Amino acid sequence: MGSRMAANLAAAGFDLTVWNRTRSTAEAFRAEHGAKLAATPADAAADAEFVITMVVDGPQVRSVLLGDDGAATRAKAGTLFIDCSTIGPAATHEIAADLAAKQLSLLDAPVTGSSPKAQDGTLTIMVGGAAADFERAKPLFEAMGALIVHAGPQGQGQMVKLLNNAVAASNAAVLGQALVVGARAGVDLDALVEVMGAGAGGSAMLDLKAGPMRAHDYTTLFKLEHMLKDVRLCLEEGQALGVPFPSAAYTREILTAAMGLGHADDDFAAMIEPLQNAGGTEL
Repeated sequence: MGSRMAANLAAAGFDLTVWNRTRSTAEAFRAEHGAKLAATPADAAADAEFVITMVVDGPQVRSVLLGDDGAATRAKAGTLFIDCSTIGPAATHEIAADLAAKQLSLLDAPVTGSSPKAQDGTLTIMVGGAAADFERAKPLFEAMGALIVHAGPQGQGQMVKLLNNAVAASNAAVLGQALVVGARAGVDLDALVEVMGAGAGGSAMLDLKAGPMRAHDYTTLFKLEHMLKDVRLCLEEGQALGVPFPSAAYTREILTAAMGLGHADDDFAAMIEPLQNAGGTEL
């Protein structure tokens, strides 16, 4: 995701300095896109107006920004940090407070759309933070995405992303259950998918995941372990608010079972595997 987004920034004419935990990845990017290569996050941020991060979770964001040789150690006051990771509102607020103590601002800007949309610059980007910071960063977002939404104050971009992914994963779980019941009943699954797609049962998950689920093709567009992390974070936020989300809780258990079957690095379409096991039926 991150390299594809950075490539679109380079294509839009932005001068980039890049760092990656795997140096060979950064070197390959430099060779293709002409970016400068930094030895550490601190070096990457030293002369930057904007610092964009795209990693897996809150601890990784904290390490890259605030750890030894973190980007915040050498960034100039007024530098705008943009975190495109999905880490949840709580971690975002904690990191933002530590950055603010250094006169550095943060926008939380998680994205959705998976690798293909990152490639062609049509991601959806939901942004939390000050309106002035959002406007300042908008040209960068427009180079990476098609739908850019200012979701509200700091942390709200994260909350919108978590809710979106919880709904998407739950939708995929319901789709998987329908396919398993249909298969057990001897239904023509081509007919089932066609009818659902033409009516109220249609959805993005039907379009994207019915085929891979039926073919057991788990080529990764969005890792199952990452979807589990997002659903878990959503449930933790809801629990803190005292609001239940039972559909997402059930989806978490399905994803957890798929993890236990060894599908952590596969696309989350692999959630069909524990559903098949539970139904005693293979698609």
